[in-house]
Amino acid sequence: MIRIYTAPSCASCRKVKSWLKEHNIAYVEKNIFSTILRKEELRELLERSENGTDDIISKRSKVIKEGNVDLESMTVNELIQFIQDHPSVLKRPIIMDERRFQVGYNSEEIRAFIPRELRHLADCENTKCPPFEKLKIKEKVSPSA
Repeated sequence: MIRIYTAPSCASCRKVKSWLKEHNIAYVEKNIFSTILRKEELRELLERSENGTDDIISKRSKVIKEGNVDLESMTVNELIQFIQDHPSVLKRPIIMDERRFQVGYNSEEIRAFIPRELRHLADCENTKCPPFEKLKIKEKVSPSA
């Protein structure tokens, strides 16, 4: 199941939700401001990010800019507590499932979340689609008596 971590005022978050709905892909939304993120969730975000805090922590966030915050010197537990206390430092949206992880909205990269069996159909242009009529099983017509 796809999980997305969002904020209400985030335009990219709205784009992701709209895209998922448009493609009939189920997801669970977690508003980072109204839901306290569990330690296990935050640990998973850190583990899944390729570049550690650089992938999921916004250096432009007010807390980071105005505070004297040294993320590099924090232990994992201190970092998790810091994010729980200041969820606004998280980049958003964060989209993930069992295999994939994406931060931010990218119209090309998000296509990886289309289930494999539907991916070909999503890429198919009307003029290049296989002739689905030929794939239908024709009913056997019994000879009239």
